[in-house]
Amino acid sequence: MRSFRLASTLLALGIASVLHAQEAPSPGGPPPASKAEAQPVDIGDLQTLKVNVNLVNVYFSVRDKSGYITNLHKDDCSIFEDKAPQKTKNFTQEKNLPLTIGILLDTSGSMQNVLPLEQQAGAEFLKDVLTPKDEAFLISFDINVNLLADYTNSPRELKRSLESAQINTGAGTGSVTGNGAAKGTLLFDAVYLAAHEKLRQEAGRKILVLLTDGGDQGSQETLKTSIEAAQKSNAIIYVILITDSGGFGNFTFGNPAGDMDRLSKETGGRVINVGTNGKKLQEAFNQIQDELRTQYLASYTPTNPKVNDGTFRTLNITCQPGQKIQARKGYYAMADMQGKDD
Repeated sequence: MRSFRLASTLLALGIASVLHAQEAPSPGGPPPASKAEAQPVDIGDLQTLKVNVNLVNVYFSVRDKSGYITNLHKDDCSIFEDKAPQKTKNFTQEKNLPLTIGILLDTSGSMQNVLPLEQQAGAEFLKDVLTPKDEAFLISFDINVNLLADYTNSPRELKRSLESAQINTGAGTGSVTGNGAAKGTLLFDAVYLAAHEKLRQEAGRKILVLLTDGGDQGSQETLKTSIEAAQKSNAIIYVILITDSGGFGNFTFGNPAGDMDRLSKETGGRVINVGTNGKKLQEAFNQIQDELRTQYLASYTPTNPKVNDGTFRTLNITCQPGQKIQARKGYYAMADMQGKDD
């Protein structure tokens, strides 16, 4: 599904032309500039100067039995790429780095009774977490994938867009899934499009928060391709798994919980299962906020000599004994991703 109905935003650049009038030299002033042909200056062989900007950036959090750890230093952790040790160049705790958030809201029939709770908790989360330098967007998915709010740092605007979301079962309108029946939940399409179309060109920390029961029906994208899109955009996915036991068409296909667990863990996030208790939504959002405030950023130049060959490289981070690391499982070595998160 490539026909994502995103609102195209054109950035108009105003170019001012400044004309400088030529003034005649003042009496007694400096002599006029020489019109003699400039002589070449030998500055050596510039071809030998090469700057390696092939940095890989990894965001991760560390916790133990007591909670998240916020006092680690570069020498406390080790990074391995395809099992080969890497030399960490930069190591910082990223409390203030700009954050881009995508909220993906399941508006299929199976979420009928929990949608109001999701809207309220989502609005509170964005109000608490967004700073003036952050941005967020909102996507709903059901039998369609729709952009409800494009990039903004206005919690009020995002709240209005959240409140405008409506359950869409496709009744009376047919189905875009091609299956004949008026039903479908294009979850994987929504993840793919959010990562590929919205986040790939963004810099800094990027996260997607899915509010869903985890079921997908009718997507053209798959679990594998949606994970790949998120990894290529360096997006962390959190899934708040919520179930509406009395929702319309309460049925599931495949292994929703297992799929959501893989989707989140492969990208450095996790699943927070609130079950049928919508009141736990606020607690789930609070947990995500805590993680965002305690993330580290480690950077290194890969020892692998094959630079930007498009292959997938596995990542593993270890810190002190007894500490649990939450980070993406790998990345794609791609030329167009260089410097995006520097």
